Order: sequence, then C-alpha cells, then structure tokens
Amino acid sequence: MHVLEKTKSPLGSLAEIVIDQHAANFWLQKFNSLWSLNQALGKIVQKENSAQNMVSLTIQFNRHFDVGQAGQHHPIFVSVNGTRYERSYSLTQLDAQHVLLTVKKVDQGKVSSWLAEQSKVGDILEFGQPYGDMLLPEQAQAMVLLAAGSGITPMFSLLKALSKTNRMAQAPIKLLYWVREYADVAFKAHFEKLAEQYPNFTFQVFYTQEDDAGERLNVAHTALISNIENNVVYACGPSGFVAQAEQLFAHAQSFKSEAFSMTPLESSDIGFVNVTLLKSKKVIAIPKGQSILTSLEQQNIKPTHGCRMGICNKCVCNKVEGSTKNMVNGSQNAEPGNVLKICVNSAQSDLVIDL
Repeated sequence: MHVLEKTKSPLGSLAEIVIDQHAANFWLQKFNSLWSLNQALGKIVQKENSAQNMVSLTIQFNRHFDVGQAGQHHPIFVSVNGTRYERSYSLTQLDAQHVLLTVKKVDQGKVSSWLAEQSKVGDILEFGQPYGDMLLPEQAQAMVLLAAGSGITPMFSLLKALSKTNRMAQAPIKLLYWVREYADVAFKAHFEKLAEQYPNFTFQVFYTQEDDAGERLNVAHTALISNIENNVVYACGPSGFVAQAEQLFAHAQSFKSEAFSMTPLESSDIGFVNVTLLKSKKVIAIPKGQSILTSLEQQNIKPTHGCRMGICNKCVCNKVEGSTKNMVNGSQNAEPGNVLKICVNSAQSDLVIDL
C-alpha cells in the first residue's frame, strides 16, 4: 500500500525555507504585488470621483482577504509619509475578486486625504478582519435607511447585497439621505435605477445648505414612514445625527447604527482631570471634553486602537474608578470596574484605568 504525500504549494515550501515572513512577503511581492504568506492585500484597479471630495476605488483582493458581510467595516492600513495609520471603512462587494472602497476627504484627515488625492491605480492596501453588526435581517423585512454624508457607504453596500437577491422586491425599503450640497450626493444614478426596477424602493435626498434647503433630521421625517414599529431602521452618519435618529425611531422593531465622528467639545466640559495609568505607572492631565484616546496620543502615549468609532473594541480597557461620558450618545458612567472604550469616551472626573 502506497502512502500518499500531500503536495506542498510553492508558497508553503517558501514559508519553510524563509523564516522571516516579512522577508518572504517582500520577495513574493516582487513577482506579484498581491502575493503574501499572511497579509490580506488589495490593489487599486480603478479610481473615479463619486461626489464632491469623494472617490470610489475599485479594489482587487487576494486570497487572504475576508470580504465580510454587507454593512460591516474593514480596517485599512495606509502608510503616509513613513507613518502607518489604521482607519475603518465600509466596503461593497462587486464580484468574487473586487470590492468598492468609497472615501470622503475629511479636513485634516491624513488617511482620507491620501486615499482621495494621492492614491493611484496599482497602489497596494492592507486590510484587517471585517467587524460590525449593522447587518441585513435574515428574512425580508421592511427597512428604513438613514444616512448623512459619507454614512451613505454602508447603505449602498446593504442595497447592493439586497439587489442580488429577490428580497429587494419582497418588502418596502426607504432611503433618506442628507448632504450639504447637490454636488455631495453619491450613488444617485444607482438609487434611481433601483427605484425604477423595484417599486417598493424609494429614496429622498435632503440638501441642508442649498437655497431650497431641506430640514435636518427631525420628528417630521418620522411621518414619512408608515408602521415604524414594523421596520428595521439603520442609521449612519455623524454622532449627533445618529443620536437624533435613535431618539426619533426608538419605537422601531429594531435600530442599528454606526457613528463616525464625535460630538464637539461642549462648554460644560472645559477643564482638566488627572488620569492614572496603572500599567504605565503614570499620572497625566487631560482635557475633560476630549476623547481619552486622543488625549493620550497628544502626550505621546500610544494605546492599542483601531476604528476610532467605538465599534472594533481594540481600544477597550478596564476603568477602575472615575466618571466618563460617551461622546456618541452622551451617556455618563460613574460605576467602577467597567469596560471602557477610550476612543469614544471623555473623562468627566479623575480616572484610574488599566493601561
């Protein structure tokens, strides 16, 4: 009886020969820029403007890339002027080998500015594992999608996924989308095409800084939705927009949201507090109204972090004592021994945290 030996792949053989994975990846990528032993890599194969100060990058990915589900976010690692940054973006799957990354340039945003202005076809990006629970329901369900600014990207991903199934025609879906100006609207032609193809899909765009300005999200918009209690509501945008949506649609069947910016510094949060870092054995003074993560970084302390939106949990530590304020929803917590996301919380009193 012959013993069959499993044939080793060229990559596997190389891995045994080259101990240093970084060196192995370096030489593999000399042959093909997407080859890697362990990295999830993507190559920009197309770049086009999707709206004012917004670009859409078509990315071809390698075998290590985990596409994830519609509505989730991916960490993206970018080197700008020699410094490696991590940011999170919602991706839309286009086919078995490509995803769409849509990025809106943010003032003073190093990563968004690089992606929007300097990235080019052929550039390689590295990706982390997808995360987030703003996912589609398992069964066809009446849905309301609320988006402000670049919060439209996960909504586009959800609708793209739905349009690949018959669920798009099985229940009413309404998209309400807020932008500042006419030029800020992304994917409008795609939404118009969906509305023509599926009578149960409708969308409205509200322009907040045009002559015929529409109102910002308020209670009047709930009247546009019939039987809210039977709808799944999704909201994505700045933290103030998401907090308002959560309050207005509290009686929905379920509410799923993500906020991508923090509430500005409030006058009541002026002042400094002392933060004791147990592991570092340091005591530092930080501003009350600013995120704890940003405050630590400004003092050259570099905690582990990821999305900076309170979703990925990479920055979580234990709060031993002290009072904090969640900058997304405004809730305060003075209980000792709580888990603390330092990227979306500010200090309200002296703190002791396990960092």
